[in-house]
Amino acid sequence: MEEEIKMYLDEAQDMMKKALEHTQSELLKIRAGKAMPNMLDGILVEYYGANMPINQVSTITTPDARTLSIRPFEKGSITAIEKAIKASDIGINPQNNGEVIILNIPPLTEERRKQLVKQAKQEVENGKISIRNARKEINDALKKLQKDGAAEDSIKKAEETVQKHTDSFIAKLDEVLATKEAEIMKV
Repeated sequence: MEEEIKMYLDEAQDMMKKALEHTQSELLKIRAGKAMPNMLDGILVEYYGANMPINQVSTITTPDARTLSIRPFEKGSITAIEKAIKASDIGINPQNNGEVIILNIPPLTEERRKQLVKQAKQEVENGKISIRNARKEINDALKKLQKDGAAEDSIKKAEETVQKHTDSFIAKLDEVLATKEAEIMKV
């Protein structure tokens, strides 16, 4: 029984770690006024009949803090890349010179910054929900173990450990949010 309890505790930590990492990757997609290649993550380009991530059909660089440069591996795919960027929700109009697509990142308005902070808070809240769901799932499994004959003391200790993990990961999410909020609001 002790091995099963330890297995559940490890699983809880893994699930919570994945929720934290997923939230961090989602927050990276929220732009904070400066050009970052990962802003384009999630944009799919139609390439030879298949949808491919933009970073697999081109090289994305940042010549300066407000500009993204996208150089397709094949010149023929430049219009498909441009079309995919226009269809995405990043709200930036691409400029095509025949070889490279340039994206000029406009400075953020105060209103847009507040919207981005709100979006970041929502992502963090989703992460917290995932962590709490992991806690519930593991606690339910521990209760089932108790019904199957595990010692009540062991289950209580395991539940306390799961709660400590939960508190720890939620605190980490709060730190991540504070950092992201400061980054977004910095003019």
